[in-house]
Amino acid sequence: MDALDLARWQFGVTTVYHFLFVPVTIGMSLLVAILNTAWVRTGNPAYLRATKFFGTLFLINFAMGVVTGLVQEFQFGMNWSSYSRFVGDIFGAPLALEALLAFFLESTFLGLWIFGWGRLPKRVHLACIWIVAIGTMLSAYFILAANSFMQWPVGFKINGRAELVDFGAVLTNKVLLATFPHTIFGCWLAGGVILMAVSSWHLARGRDLDVFRPSLRLGVIAVLVGALGVTVSGDLLGKTMTQTQPMKMAAAEALYETRQPAPFSLFTIGTLDGTEPIFQLEIPGLLSQLATGSFDGKVQGINDLQAEYQKRFGPGDYRPYIPIAYWGFRLMIGFGMLAALVALVLLWMTRGRQVRGKSLLWKAAVWSVVLPFLAHSFGWIFTEMARQPWIVFSQMKTVDGVSPTVGAGTALTSLIVFTVLYGVLALVEVGLMIKYARVAPPPADQAEPRDGGEMSFAY
Repeated sequence: MDALDLARWQFGVTTVYHFLFVPVTIGMSLLVAILNTAWVRTGNPAYLRATKFFGTLFLINFAMGVVTGLVQEFQFGMNWSSYSRFVGDIFGAPLALEALLAFFLESTFLGLWIFGWGRLPKRVHLACIWIVAIGTMLSAYFILAANSFMQWPVGFKINGRAELVDFGAVLTNKVLLATFPHTIFGCWLAGGVILMAVSSWHLARGRDLDVFRPSLRLGVIAVLVGALGVTVSGDLLGKTMTQTQPMKMAAAEALYETRQPAPFSLFTIGTLDGTEPIFQLEIPGLLSQLATGSFDGKVQGINDLQAEYQKRFGPGDYRPYIPIAYWGFRLMIGFGMLAALVALVLLWMTRGRQVRGKSLLWKAAVWSVVLPFLAHSFGWIFTEMARQPWIVFSQMKTVDGVSPTVGAGTALTSLIVFTVLYGVLALVEVGLMIKYARVAPPPADQAEPRDGGEMSFAY
């Protein structure tokens, strides 16, 4: 592999790994805030115990997300210096706001929440965790603003490089407005699954029903709301994607020829790139509905778009790698919907203030913890790889964005170092999460905040 391939592999490994923590942080910050609010409003110690218990898991995940996120910015200057020179004026602005506004907001008020138990008035202390939850969503908005520029560049002019002329256009990019709710709903689904899986493990053993039954129900609601929101926002995002990157929508279906109406294939057997299908299970007109809002809509095929792009941008291959686009799109949807199905089963198992079910169902609920991570990973891979060969759509190809002075040996060394390091961090993260997910929530007399005392980071 050359330096370009290695740089792409490194960015893919580190970015997908970092994004494992992001949706859990955003989703769990909201759910912990809801549990904290329930305790403040009702005084029920079970809600306080749940807040402390899941707050610990949230803090572990937050810390690991910060550590793994630091690498992303360094890669722009290290492996992608040509890209950074071209779009630095635009790309740097939302990332700077994310660090200076959103991240500082999160970290400051998270510190107040951690050390403010028994020292701040209850409602002030509660406001801190809500500000953290809002800060995580603001952080997502600014980062997605930068990424959306890569998908659909707006608010700029070319003067040797891209120069920012309208920051408002960058912050109201139609791709951003469609992507942001889709991402946030997906984060709620991820946070809800964590509550579901951990609570199921304890409920299967008959432990602390007063704590884990309401926690499980809250997780179930978050998953179902998240799944519904992902479905609705995904429909909007699909139409926006068709308007801005029609090749990505065609690749998602492996649609080579323009069709009206266009079917959506649930499953295909044949060649990996879809050029020679042997068997397809299709829903007539569904792709037309997803892409245009009409079951009779026209969807452009890969071959027609390739010819159009060659006339518009010059000779070259403008097709992404179809197997990853096709299967990534379906696995993203499939794993997300499977999590929603598990949530529906758990909702039935805990109806009428009871907890019932067979051990196999509880095991399935526990193992559902992997579903949102798989869904988010495949969704992220689809979003980025189905945009290829562009690093900034219509403005700069990925091959032109790599650092010209970084050789394959250097790129390979950093790839190995970061992959091994992230592997070690993964073991640490999983070990800590499992350790603290298995312990019992603090007893009511220990969980109750007390005034004074030495400040310490202890749960």
